[in-house]
Amino acid sequence: MIYTLTSFFVHFSLIVISSSIGILQVLLLKKGLKKHISAKWQYRIDLLFFVLLATPFIPSRFFASLNIRTWLNTLHFERQSTINMTTYESSLATYGTGWLQVFAVDRFVPIDRFAPDYLLVAFLVIWIAGIFIFAIAMFLCNKELRLIIESMKPVEDAKILSLFSYCKSEVGVKSNIPLGSSILLKTPMTVGFFKTRIILPMMIIKLEDIRYALLHELVHCKNKDILINNIICLFQILYWFNPLVHLAFKQMKLDRELACDASVLDMLPKEQHIQYGGTLLNFANSISYPLYFTAPIGGSKPQIVKRIEHIVTYTTELNLSKTREVYISILIGFLIFCQIPLFSSLANINDNRFHFQANNVIYQDLSAFFDGIDGSFVLYDLNYDQYTIHNRNMSVTRVSPNSTYKIVSTLIALETGVLETNCNLKEWDGIIHPFETWNKDHDLVSAMQYSVNWYFQELDIQVGIQRLHSFLTLVSYGNHNIYGGITDFWIESSLRISPLEQVRFLRDLHQNNTIFETEHINILKNALRLSEQDDAVLSGKTGTGMLNGKVVNGWFIGYVEKNGSVFIFATYIHGEDSSGSITAVQITLSILEYKGIFYPA
Repeated sequence: MIYTLTSFFVHFSLIVISSSIGILQVLLLKKGLKKHISAKWQYRIDLLFFVLLATPFIPSRFFASLNIRTWLNTLHFERQSTINMTTYESSLATYGTGWLQVFAVDRFVPIDRFAPDYLLVAFLVIWIAGIFIFAIAMFLCNKELRLIIESMKPVEDAKILSLFSYCKSEVGVKSNIPLGSSILLKTPMTVGFFKTRIILPMMIIKLEDIRYALLHELVHCKNKDILINNIICLFQILYWFNPLVHLAFKQMKLDRELACDASVLDMLPKEQHIQYGGTLLNFANSISYPLYFTAPIGGSKPQIVKRIEHIVTYTTELNLSKTREVYISILIGFLIFCQIPLFSSLANINDNRFHFQANNVIYQDLSAFFDGIDGSFVLYDLNYDQYTIHNRNMSVTRVSPNSTYKIVSTLIALETGVLETNCNLKEWDGIIHPFETWNKDHDLVSAMQYSVNWYFQELDIQVGIQRLHSFLTLVSYGNHNIYGGITDFWIESSLRISPLEQVRFLRDLHQNNTIFETEHINILKNALRLSEQDDAVLSGKTGTGMLNGKVVNGWFIGYVEKNGSVFIFATYIHGEDSSGSITAVQITLSILEYKGIFYPA
């Protein structure tokens, strides 16, 4: 529950940031190119607001096949090739003996661990409460609209009906749109959640004004502006706290009216433009209350002034300018589209759980071995294709792999030739590291034993962020998100993987069901070997996460090879001062002994 809240907090924050940045970019681009884009195309470009506000909710898996995503990784997150451990905090931990030594580096506080739990709960409550309050306020403000719709009576005047039919033909509207009138109305408007209708005021107005009003409202119907307006209201409710969203939609509504005016002006002779403007003035400030779900011809004085200025200076668009507008709009759309994979990946809220499906699964309560510690244990019997799972929810929850990532880092380095099969010794560069055992040359076996961060960080830098992302995606390693940076993404950062995915990855290695060569897998297995008792061999890798000087989680993943059978396991524990991977190892060994798989000395 705590992890879900913290994860939701960080992703929701990124939704606000990413959408706001995109909206601001669109507004600035439109303002800079205003003289080169007509009112109609200004409004069409505004539709990008919907894309930007909806994109953060789209799973990043949707964009997995886009090459642009890899390019974005390189563009935004490529780090310098120099590894400097001073970027970490000074709080460190090393404890344990033999192969059970733990080396943990205290990570800077990421955003998803920053706020106390009660603040996160308060944040969610305030946001949800705001949604309800804003939605109710919108509907209450439109109670007058409901009264208008209820008071609507069909228009029976033959002249008006004939004019309405002519205007429909002129605009190109073929659907059957009811035309009515209301005594409560002072300005013509188009309304309707599911059924669009046009309502005229019952007060006496000139037939010419009715014509202009009908043309205006029919253009709204043709452009589906009422539907678009309802979508605007939905996003305003969801983003009620973001003033930039409200500013953008305020501008979009003005652009909608300017675009509608332009369409009407294109149908009228030049000499009738002023008369059309006069009709707008007649309906200025005719509504004294806000109406969110409609599109009236009138509006506030500032809006009418801008629309009149637009009418006075309006000229029919030339074909050349239309072509230019298309190219400009495509360019703006492309610039925003290039950022969509980034926005989606940063703000995605669906990558935090693994969607697990299997037939032969046993869910077993092993909480007695955890002694009150929050954690999960997954065991897979390779021979019988059977899973045993403790804590179903946590087994599919993705968390930082920490040092267990070094398994896949090794394979990628071997596969790309960065790490040689015969000689994998790397020289210490002389930089003083926090652990004495790190301050010397290391080969793969010793680097894995002492969990030497600089060794594997150097491998990743030599592989490069593009190839790293490609390999992690191909082998489906967790959320394969390396936006946290080339040296840090696996240390309490962007890369996350669930215990079940850890087990499935090791299962695929044993079955040679991966893209990695058998020779490279065997080299890795040799580096992972920990202990041998009688007829059983234990291999694995630990991982410990620290935040603010406290151990907050621990991993122990690996496998036991016994008499031709293979048992693959993953243990993950979470909680402050949980003793990290030492506790995870102790829990794992106790469960393996209980099941008769491995008896530690």
